[in-house]
Parts: sequence; C-alpha cells; structure tokens
Amino acid sequence: MHKSHLRNAVLLASLAMALAACGKDGGTAQMAGGGQMPPPEVGVVTLAEQVVPIISELPGRTSPFRIAEVRPQVNGIVLKRLYTEGSDVKAGQQLYQIDPATYQAALESAQASFAKAQANVTSAKLKEERYKALLDIKGVSKQEYDDANAALLQGQADVASAKAAVESARINLTYTRVLSPISGRIGKSTVTEGALVTANQAAALTTVQQLDPIYVDIAQSSTDLLRLKRDFESGRLSRAGQGQAKVNIVLEDGSKYAQPGALQFADVTVDPTSGAVNLRAVVPNPKGELLPGVFVRARLEEGVNNKALLVPQQGVTRDAQGNAVAMVIGAEGKVEVRILKAQQSLGDKWLVSDGLKAGDKVIVEGLQKVRPGSPAKPVEASAVVAAAALKAESASHAK
Repeated sequence: MHKSHLRNAVLLASLAMALAACGKDGGTAQMAGGGQMPPPEVGVVTLAEQVVPIISELPGRTSPFRIAEVRPQVNGIVLKRLYTEGSDVKAGQQLYQIDPATYQAALESAQASFAKAQANVTSAKLKEERYKALLDIKGVSKQEYDDANAALLQGQADVASAKAAVESARINLTYTRVLSPISGRIGKSTVTEGALVTANQAAALTTVQQLDPIYVDIAQSSTDLLRLKRDFESGRLSRAGQGQAKVNIVLEDGSKYAQPGALQFADVTVDPTSGAVNLRAVVPNPKGELLPGVFVRARLEEGVNNKALLVPQQGVTRDAQGNAVAMVIGAEGKVEVRILKAQQSLGDKWLVSDGLKAGDKVIVEGLQKVRPGSPAKPVEASAVVAAAALKAESASHAK
C-alpha cells in the first residue's frame, strides 16, 4: 500500500511539471504570434540639390614659358664668358665676347670704301653739271654728256653698295658680343674661353628659359571632354565664369601650390596614342618654385552643377558586378536598393548623376541591420550620431 501511494505521487508530480511546461510554451508562442518586433532604426541622409563646382584633377608637366638656345652668328674665338651659370639674365645682356679684331678691320675697310665711293660721286657730279651746261651751247656732244651722266649714276650706286657693306660689317662686329635674346634663367655653358665657334652651329652655347610665368601642359581624355560638352549643351552644367577657367596646382609631394593659374587653350587634335587632348595653363611662378619638367596635378574648374546630388561615401557600396549601389527608404517605409552612377568623389561624398533624386533618404548608418524589402525606421544621421555620443558619455560617467 505504501509503495502504491508513493508511485501515484510521483506520477502526479510528473504530470504537473509537464502541464506547467506546456503552459509556458503556449504562452511564449502566443506572445511571439500576438506581438511584433519594431523595425530597426537606421541613420539616413535626405538628399537635396546643391550648387557644386565641377573640378577635374588631371596629370600635367611644367614647361618654360619661353626658351631660347643661344648660338653664335659669326665665326671666331671666345674671349670671355660674362655671366654666372644658373643666374637670372635680362634680355640684351651680354653673355660672351668673341674676338672682334677681324670684324673691326672689315668695318674699317668698308668705311674706307664708302668714303672713296662718295669722293668719286662728287667728281662725277661736277663733271655731269659742266657737260650739261656745255651741251646747251653745243660745247660737247650728246654722247659725251651721256657718258658723264652714266658715270654719275654708277658712282651713286657704288656709294649705296659701300654703305650697305659698312652696315653689314657693323652688324658682324656687333655679333661678336653674344647677347641674351630673352630674360630668364640661364643654364650651363657648353664652351669655355679659347673655344672656336662658328656661325649657326648645331650646338648651342647655352640656353635661357623664362620661368615666370610657367606653362603647365595637361592631358584630358577625349571622352571626358565630349561628356563636358554635352553637359553644357543640355544645361546640366553651366560655365564657371566668362573668363579663362581657373587652375590650381598640386605638387609632387601632395601640397597645394599657392599661385592659381588660368587655362590658356585646348588643342584641337586628339593624340592617337593616348586618346587625350592637350590643354595648356599659364601659372605665375615669381619665386621659381616650379621648374621645367616637374610632374604636377592640375585641378581644373570646368563648370558648375546647379542641381548636384552629393551622397556620403559610407552610404555607397559595390555589388558583385562592381556597380555602385545605395540603400534608400522607399515610399512604404521599406528598404530599396538603387544602382548609382557615381561621377566623381568630392571630399567624403560621391557626386551622383543617376539612380537617385532629391528627397530620397539614403541609409548611411545601420546598413547591417536591414535587407532589401524589409521595413526600417529612418532617423536623420545627425540625430543618430548625437544619440550614440550621448550614450557613450553616459556609459563613461557610469564607470
């Protein structure tokens, strides 16, 4: 009897425990079925149209504004070099002195010939005048007068020829003083004192380069140039100004050059090897910081986008095909995926030309909480950041 009562008690306890478990499970299922979890909260940025200057950063190289290779124009021995290599020279400054002795003698000989021709003309003129008077009274024949007149004309021609010879000799003597044709920075000399030089020789004596201002030769792809032209024609872009486009230079070390330049011209021919169009900018270089041949980056202000959409970079990802995509909150509060055309980066944002419109709410925080088609609660990203900062501050105080 005692064992029977004990067995019954154990069965009753097991049944009570099973009923309690069943009641607990039923209550939980009912809570899960009857209630609904709230949609996750995500930080969004509401897009608005902005006025944004369109800036292209293009590779370029510096080149001299002017360059002159100095060559001798007469033959002779170099007596002196009258400049310091690497210094600045002025236009007309003497650089070399070629031995002038033979050219001085040639000038003096030409001057003597000129004086002789003038004396002959004086004699011929007097004779022509006398014969003319005698011809009127039949004192000389017409042939004699004609001969005297021809002698005068020949003498005058000799004077003109002698005068030209004097001027030529004077020019050659002047050329013995080799002058700088332009102002600028002069390079090393290829000759020293005692060297024999010849007129118009192939090797230059030295080179003078004008470096202020300086040219920056830029290469832009013909595709980008065509796109810009179409954007201007369609009204998507407007001109940055009526004057020349502004150009800012970034040096090899990444620093920005202080002096802005201006675009001077764009070539009309596409380079068949690179598919690029050459542009040329003029940049002030008063301190000589930019040297010829330096690689630089040129930031060219091409126009102004009056209806630009800028999307924070943290809100743009790439899909499996490499397309730029962004998640937005749709009209029904559900997450949608948009394929974008990201034209270029501007700071920490992407300039988007297709796939989004003004008023779209782009998710930039909490992307890991949502998936396409699921509901989400949008909160402006600034508010989410502020709430996170407040939570972090409270936690630090609690510690």
